[in-house]
Amino acid sequence: MAPFDPEKAENLEDMEKQFAVKAVQQMSTYWSILEKIRGSQLRLTKMDDEIYEHFKETFPEFDPHGTIDEDQMKSKEGKERWRTFANKYDKTIEDFNFGTLLRANAKFEYGEKETVFVVRMQFYAIEIARNRLGLNDWIYEQNHPEEKKAAS
Repeated sequence: MAPFDPEKAENLEDMEKQFAVKAVQQMSTYWSILEKIRGSQLRLTKMDDEIYEHFKETFPEFDPHGTIDEDQMKSKEGKERWRTFANKYDKTIEDFNFGTLLRANAKFEYGEKETVFVVRMQFYAIEIARNRLGLNDWIYEQNHPEEKKAAS
């Protein structure tokens, strides 16, 4: 079988639509999980601990509480740092470099202005950090207000 040549791909528009559908499905699935389980109790991969430590080491300036600076993330230097980070997981994380959707800030739901297109390893690194810090727990609590009252 000949290697895939994106320059000669015929139905590029159809392919882009398929990628977009997959990204939206992943986003919906993740949101649905966060509605059912506190993010702080969720594991996204078998390697969450390693990914989290590697992320903190590689991006010590990243603040999971804040809003992602998409321009910085996608700058030449940002892309190179993230590429080096993600490539470490080439053989261990399935679809590590597939495109997916990430909320720019953990305080908001997915929305047109609140969503960034990233590769899967960026999603994992940032969402694992957010979950570890309990920043996504509000999604569960919003869907289970009776539990929040009982804990008070």
